Amino acid sequence: MTMDPRNYFELTQLYGDYALALDAADWDAWPEFFIDACVYKLQPRENHERGFPLATLAFDSKGMLKDRVYGIRETLFHDPYYQRHVVGVPVVRRVDADGRIHSEANYSVFRTRLSKESTVFNVGRTIDEVVPTPHGLKFASRLVIYDSEMIPNSLIYPI
Repeated sequence: MTMDPRNYFELTQLYGDYALALDAADWDAWPEFFIDACVYKLQPRENHERGFPLATLAFDSKGMLKDRVYGIRETLFHDPYYQRHVVGVPVVRRVDADGRIHSEANYSVFRTRLSKESTVFNVGRTIDEVVPTPHGLKFASRLVIYDSEMIPNSLIYPI
């Protein structure tokens, strides 16, 4: 099944709106980009390529994403910082007969701590399954594969 330009535009809007919400620290919006029975994993590239299941973060429902939002706001203490996502154009790998879109995109995240210069925080790609819903396209699965084996110990916000 091929994807028409209008649906592709909606897919690129999903990617862009997702990044904008995270950059604005709109944590309540983050889980709403996903369906209820979703998967979100943040995993090092080496583990992904070797088929190892170990992930830095792994959530398997929208409820778990909401728990992470609660943790960001109420229980995790850290130096505040800003994030800025730069997301590549999504590449559609396949569209299933039911409309499920299998896509991926490269990303980079820059971090700016207060009174400090911006640094590259995280770089990699997302491998996504996106489904049509009555409320527009939503992520059913988002696997965030970061390139470096070393990440800062302050991975607080979602990518």
